[in-house]
Amino acid sequence: MQMELGGGEEAGSSSAPLKVAQCENGNDAIASCCASEVEGEEERKDGSDHEEIDGEDEEHEFVPGPLLSLKDQLEKDKDDESLRKWKEKLLGCVEEIDGNRETDVIFHSIGIISDGCTETMTSLPITENQNSMLFSLKEGSQYCLKLKFSVKHNLVCGLNYVNTVWKKGVRVDQSRGMLGTFAPQQEPYEHLLEEETTPSGALARGLYTAKLKFEDDDKRNHLELDYCFEIRKS
Repeated sequence: MQMELGGGEEAGSSSAPLKVAQCENGNDAIASCCASEVEGEEERKDGSDHEEIDGEDEEHEFVPGPLLSLKDQLEKDKDDESLRKWKEKLLGCVEEIDGNRETDVIFHSIGIISDGCTETMTSLPITENQNSMLFSLKEGSQYCLKLKFSVKHNLVCGLNYVNTVWKKGVRVDQSRGMLGTFAPQQEPYEHLLEEETTPSGALARGLYTAKLKFEDDDKRNHLELDYCFEIRKS
């Protein structure tokens, strides 16, 4: 009996830790399973949040409105006197706007201003019968081109130019500049391009050909002018 009791006690004592170990292993498995479910739920939430955000971005994607002429824009606020006057002051004179939505830039003339010669103006466009020789300057002279142009129908934004010069078929110079943004108005604009200096020396003298190109921010070409000029000995 004592042996059986002893054996029972040993069995009891040995089985109890076994049951505890089983419970502990079970709890660990449950905890691990719960943690996996929580992580999976968080991932699903994160994914759904990203989908919702992406959906919101698509829903709120900016779509520009249709292009309106200045006349249409002024008509929208014709009952607001202060706003109408502010727009007219900002946009210029719009009395002759015909509703055309395309900006029209008309170049009337191009001239040369230099200390070494009198101011000359050439009407545009240059026809085949006209001499394309715009000017003749001494070497080392400072000069600038003067433009006269009109803007019709709508704003012209970022009107800029590229002036490329060749001598005997080889490009020797290229300059770029920005004229700015202009509103339509009855009176034409006059604008001076950046001042430049003619080169000096025997190799610099002679006849040059050039192309002057004007375009705006929308890459619309408003003028391409082919012309010639001469640099002579001072």
